Amino acid sequence: MPEGIKIISGSSHMTLPQEVVGTLGTSLCDTTITTFSDGEVMIQINENVRGTDTFVIQSTCPPVNDNIMKLLLIIDALKRASAGRITAVIPYYGYGRQDRKVQPRVPISSKLIADLITAAGANRVLAVDLHAGQIQGFFNIPVDHLYASPVLLDYIRRGNFRDLVIVSPDAGGVERARAFAKKLQCSLAIIDKRREMANVSQVMHVIGEVKGRDAIILDDMIDTAGTTTQAAIALKEEGASRVFAASTHAVLSGPAIDRINDSVIEEVIVTNTIPLNSKKEKCRKLTVLSIAPLLAEAIKRIHEESSISSLFV
Repeated sequence: MPEGIKIISGSSHMTLPQEVVGTLGTSLCDTTITTFSDGEVMIQINENVRGTDTFVIQSTCPPVNDNIMKLLLIIDALKRASAGRITAVIPYYGYGRQDRKVQPRVPISSKLIADLITAAGANRVLAVDLHAGQIQGFFNIPVDHLYASPVLLDYIRRGNFRDLVIVSPDAGGVERARAFAKKLQCSLAIIDKRREMANVSQVMHVIGEVKGRDAIILDDMIDTAGTTTQAAIALKEEGASRVFAASTHAVLSGPAIDRINDSVIEEVIVTNTIPLNSKKEKCRKLTVLSIAPLLAEAIKRIHEESSISSLFV
């Protein structure tokens, strides 16, 4: 483990930072996070961090606003303790879907969160599978954008899949699915999703050959699982042999667990950017892969000023 590194864990995801420091062969920086009865948060760093290279691991997952506030306060505490460099490690970037104005008089929330993180005192951001690539440009500090694809690809390559086809659940995810299919040297299909009129269910057309094949629906996140489970039905109707889903971020809010359990999907492959302990128990189809080795290697390379992009060659 390189000297001069301090890893600080927020409270959003307790197991992932422990796995990261385990991989690096170190321990977490002693930190106290207290919530007062009125909801205010107090942060105290209990170790000397002056001049050190500090990494704050905090997913801004539900409860999103609480976790963002804790991230900002930890960064501010480190800045005031004279940390040498502060890197915000954000496995899941909340508000990532609000990356542009889709109607009048709405905020660009992703940009606001980026401004807050920068104003708090972060010198660098390390994020995993941002919902939109342009979020990197919302920061005026360096952003290292990690992809969970090596973790997912490794699992799929070792799996027993037959005549595989990677499926994008909508037009927006085609670039991601195409890159994934290229690395697996398999074919690509796209779900064309249309709502003919208000209050009428969406019509889904499958573009590409899926008949008799194992299909993996690939997305960056699964939230309520509506799109994913509907896409699975469309693929089955087109003759797909088996249907799977793969995603980096398993938000799984609202009816997601019930929808997945009741769906034709055989397995949902996700990473642990968001804590899933209770949800894993409720969803028998969920397979959770760890990105801790990927984060640990990225942290090591940032500290040593070596290449991050070579991780994905």
